[in-house]
Amino acid sequence: MSHGPPSGLAAVSTALLAMSRHLEVRDVLKTIVASARELLDAQYAALGVPDDHGGFAQFVVDGVSDGQWKAIGPLPRQHGVLAAMLREEGPQRLADVRKDPRFGGWPSAHPDLVDFLGLPIRDGDEVIGALFLANKLRPAEGRPPRAPRGAPEPDGVCGFTQEDEDVLGILAQHAAIALTNARLYERSRELTIAEERSRLAHELHDAVSQKLFSLRLTAQAAARLVDRDPSRAKGELQQVAALAAEAAEELRAAVVELRPAALDEDGLVATLRTQVQVLDRAHSARVTFTARGVRALPATQEEAVLRVAQEALHNALRHAEADHVDVTLERRGNGAVLRVADDGKGFDPGIIRRAGRHLGLVSMRDRANGVGGGLTVESVPGKGATIEMEVPGG
Repeated sequence: MSHGPPSGLAAVSTALLAMSRHLEVRDVLKTIVASARELLDAQYAALGVPDDHGGFAQFVVDGVSDGQWKAIGPLPRQHGVLAAMLREEGPQRLADVRKDPRFGGWPSAHPDLVDFLGLPIRDGDEVIGALFLANKLRPAEGRPPRAPRGAPEPDGVCGFTQEDEDVLGILAQHAAIALTNARLYERSRELTIAEERSRLAHELHDAVSQKLFSLRLTAQAAARLVDRDPSRAKGELQQVAALAAEAAEELRAAVVELRPAALDEDGLVATLRTQVQVLDRAHSARVTFTARGVRALPATQEEAVLRVAQEALHNALRHAEADHVDVTLERRGNGAVLRVADDGKGFDPGIIRRAGRHLGLVSMRDRANGVGGGLTVESVPGKGATIEMEVPGG
């Protein structure tokens, strides 16, 4: 790669590592596009993920300003050269894409594209994306300098070389892996969220049912006393009002807690505080939360901390028979430390492997390790347990 920096194996390796570092699909797409444009010294790069309706579910660009992108308009359809990249086996390397018979339908606000290199991203036999670059900034030797904007380009070889095509092929192979992994991660997260919402719904249903049962018994007692002991009946009716208020609060909490995207909308501290408040109302155990100086963390780390906290709370409330569970989240350097401590029955660290699978410690450790953090567990039989997770931050 002698025609444009950065070059060489080190640059390719850096790009591949950057792809594998992200877990969110959108972040993966943006990293692929930016890496491809930088590596191959192109003015523009784009990656489209097709939908099932002849268009693109996602389309990420690099080298186009926000103003330009807004002026271009809706996402493109699968037509022309874009369709060829999705349906044909090989790459598309063109000296002037405007002269290709498949070219057409580009919005008037779209930047001028001349030399063009594109290829499909495949997962086995399935095409999961189309990646393309346009306008080589440092064309191959022997190609005349680029013509002024609006002037016709002289005929000649494509600015992108066979070497560029080979490098883009390597990127596309690794992009397929990174994109597939990101999709699997997001599906796994969706399943986890669905399971968590189902579990919380069950807990809240139990709590509300208990309140309503008590409410009915108290109302029946008041009805029997209203004639022969009005003062006692009045006391029972006051208890009815109190129980009704508690039941209404439980139902409100259920609606608040089961709404989606709380973490994205509210942040880690607010989401944890809300969930602790819900669990405190739903259980006889006292559940408390304290936050100290916590900064916002990368999205993947906040997700992992929340899931570990939920698993640890579930263990303490369902298995440990705790009277008090304390959740603490505090800043440590650029990162944070989560601590969930209970005064329940604990367990013997000597059987940690057997207990670990039962209490979800394996999945908690995997979550912590997956975001560059660590998990420690301390427990003494009869004296509770403490689970601590540390993440390094961004």
